[in-house]
Amino acid sequence: MLKLSDTIMNQPVLSLRTGGPIAVAYEPIINPNNLKIEGFYCQEAGRNNKNPLALLTQDIREWIPQGFAVNDHEDLSEPDDLLRLQPIMKLQFELLGKAVYTQNKKRLGKVADFALDVESFTVEKLYVGQNIVKNFSGTSLVVDKNQIVEITDKRIIIRDPLQGVPQAAMVSA
Repeated sequence: MLKLSDTIMNQPVLSLRTGGPIAVAYEPIINPNNLKIEGFYCQEAGRNNKNPLALLTQDIREWIPQGFAVNDHEDLSEPDDLLRLQPIMKLQFELLGKAVYTQNKKRLGKVADFALDVESFTVEKLYVGQNIVKNFSGTSLVVDKNQIVEITDKRIIIRDPLQGVPQAAMVSA
C-alpha cells in the first residue's frame, strides 16, 4: 500500500510497553542511493531536550492510524550512535523541493510530494509540481521510481517521459 509523504511527517511514536506517546517523528532520513527511508528524526515527548533522536524503520513494529508503534523508549537512539547510518545522515538529503530534469536537461519542476510503500518504507513515486505557466491544469507529473536515472545533491534526473513510446502513439486523435 502506498501513502503520501504528509502521512509520515509529525507522527507520534507510541510505546507498546507504556501505552503512550514517547516522541514525535518529524523528518525522514532518506537514503538517496535507493530512496529507502532508513529512519526518522524524532523529538522526545514532554522533554526540553533540543537534540533530536533517531528511530530506525526496522524498529517500528507497526504503522497504525495513531502513529508508529515501537516496543519501548529504548528503540530511540542518539544519531551519533548509529555508525552505519552516519554517511546518509551527513548528506542531509531532502526529497521535497528537489528539482527534476530529464536526461535531455529539460526542467520538469520540483518534487512536491512522494508516495512510499508502507511495508518496505521505500519511495515508489514522485509527484513533480510544474510551473503554473507550463501547466494550466494545476496537476503534477507522476514519476515512477524506475524512471529515475540519477540523483544528485541538486537534482533528480529521469528518463524522458516519451522515450520508448512508438511514434504513432504520440499522435493525438
